[in-house]
Amino acid sequence: MTTGASQGGGLAIAAAHLAGDVAAALPDVPFLAHPRRAVDVTGARPYHELAEYCRVHPDSVDQVFATLAYVDVVNHARHVAAPALFSVALADDITPPSTVFAAFNHYAGERKEITVYPYNGHEGGGTRHFLAQLDFLGEVTG
Repeated sequence: MTTGASQGGGLAIAAAHLAGDVAAALPDVPFLAHPRRAVDVTGARPYHELAEYCRVHPDSVDQVFATLAYVDVVNHARHVAAPALFSVALADDITPPSTVFAAFNHYAGERKEITVYPYNGHEGGGTRHFLAQLDFLGEVTG
């Protein structure tokens, strides 16, 4: 099983891909999915710094995002077959919802679910989501 929130959520996706045979992936508000989109929709850190760099170095924009593609967890998600329970918080400006949905939509596993927390920010679903993760694990591990 791989699990984590924010950067840990992104790493949960990457680790599930790189490890191969995991029982489940539990990415909670995963960070570093579709960074190009994140730069377009939020001014929060670290995306503000990326936008500022691109403003100062407009000739490097394509290279910036080509380089970031190496760590974009969407590229890992398309290779993971393990069951997954994602979470997304619709008021999150650090991991914008559309970037989380990008990772979820590209996730290759046949069993994937996403829990939406409409009024939450980067804290995600907190204890409520932790309990949902335990229930999910019980279902997929039998």
